[in-house]
Amino acid sequence: MSQMNITDIDLNLLKVFEALHEESSASRAALRLGVTQSAVSAALRRLREVYGDQLFVRTGRGLAPSLKANQLKPVVSDALNKCRQSLAMVDPAARQYEGRSVTVGMSDDFEIAYGRRLIEEIARCAPKLRLIFRQTHSQIVAQALMERSIDLAITAGGFAERLLSRQVLGEGGYLCLADPSSLVEGQQSISLEEFVAREHILVSSGGFIGITDEGLAALGLSRRVCASTTHFAALPHLLKGSPAVATIPAHAARSIAALSGLALLPCPLALPRYPIELGWRTGNPLDPVVLKVREAIVACFAQELPPAAPTWPPSGD
Repeated sequence: MSQMNITDIDLNLLKVFEALHEESSASRAALRLGVTQSAVSAALRRLREVYGDQLFVRTGRGLAPSLKANQLKPVVSDALNKCRQSLAMVDPAARQYEGRSVTVGMSDDFEIAYGRRLIEEIARCAPKLRLIFRQTHSQIVAQALMERSIDLAITAGGFAERLLSRQVLGEGGYLCLADPSSLVEGQQSISLEEFVAREHILVSSGGFIGITDEGLAALGLSRRVCASTTHFAALPHLLKGSPAVATIPAHAARSIAALSGLALLPCPLALPRYPIELGWRTGNPLDPVVLKVREAIVACFAQELPPAAPTWPPSGD
């Protein structure tokens, strides 16, 4: 790599780098930036010279970032965001959120229950800001935050890393979902005996044992799991026409039941409640735009969740 000085470099190249990394496509990056694809290709050639690396390699699914590109991405985006902040300081009312995005990591139970409400809150307090919801869970959330692939995260635990800060949003419990056709007409609850007799669908990020199994084992009971999935959104399709039952966090159960027509039932098994937490990277003052989204998340959860009490953390369902 030749010796480079910032005075020799067109800083617009950094906007191209960011767009290529986030879009994984020269054509989509061009569309996003409002330039031609040939201009993006020329900028990529120049970026490769500047950094002495391929940066993006063509694959069957578009452009894949190199190790160097992944290392550069948080530094480049932080620099561009600082520039955007500086412009907002001199003209706070002028489109300070347009072109900005904040990535929030969460499992899809939170996205199902709170995503729409959060979009509406952001439209009110930070118009033109784009939210990016990215699938995560408590086992991987700390790494995703530290690697800067997400800006904020909502999970039930996972923020033990000392370089992360966290705030408890409230606490959650569990409810059951079942196809109404599998219930007696007018049935609004399920006995523990019937619960154990039915097949179950487990939603888990990878484990074979959920909190329900632990609760049943304490009573000397067990259940039969007929299928397991990593996505709460799949439950209406998996439960309809089935005698199976799913035990999931109450916030997602209510939202799924409201949209799908599945029956919402109290869990006949006493399961511990758990804290729901918001996490972010500790360190430098938080980007004002990320702070705005953090405040919006807190406001959304405050509308529904009860305050948290100390409990043991959940481990799936």
